[in-house]
Amino acid sequence: MRMTAGYGRRGLIMAGLTALIMALGACTQHAADEHVRGGVQASVHDLDRHITSYVSAPKPRRVVDFETREPPGSIVVSNSERALYLVLEDGKAYRYGVGVGRDGFSWTGRNRVSMKREWPDWRPPAAMRRRQPDLPVHMPGGPANPLGARALYIGSTLYRIHGSNEPHTIGQAVSSGCIRMTNADVRHLYDRVRVGARVVVRN
Repeated sequence: MRMTAGYGRRGLIMAGLTALIMALGACTQHAADEHVRGGVQASVHDLDRHITSYVSAPKPRRVVDFETREPPGSIVVSNSERALYLVLEDGKAYRYGVGVGRDGFSWTGRNRVSMKREWPDWRPPAAMRRRQPDLPVHMPGGPANPLGARALYIGSTLYRIHGSNEPHTIGQAVSSGCIRMTNADVRHLYDRVRVGARVVVRN
């Protein structure tokens, strides 16, 4: 009888310890989740403050006269000029220097901004990985990421307007169809463009 009672006490103690461990584990996991979420936010803030590729484009952004029928808030990209225009009121626009698609990869058309991301991850399309087998399947956002500090996604296409960790390519036709900007310029654009804004790419 005493043995049975002793076993019962040990069982209760073990059950209590198990419950305590599970409770502490749940708290620890919750704290870890909070830390991870906080860390992500801190990382974005950190990257924005300390990134070294916030350099001016070959032709620094400026406000210019710009005639268009597109409404304010629209984006107009000129492949031939290597320029992106953000349409403003009263016949004005911000003009940014950009890099565009190289021969065989440039394109024209009309679409809309479907999504915006800060320090976006990069998942090279399968066709790009076939051309460049050394590319990763996935690369997390950060200074080494080719999409740079910000990305504006164009409709359901594979194209984006994005920053770059190669600011020397701005003003050139070197991409696989995406529109490249300096990280400083893409941040400036990102803060002024809403999801749903028109995007017009022309020759």
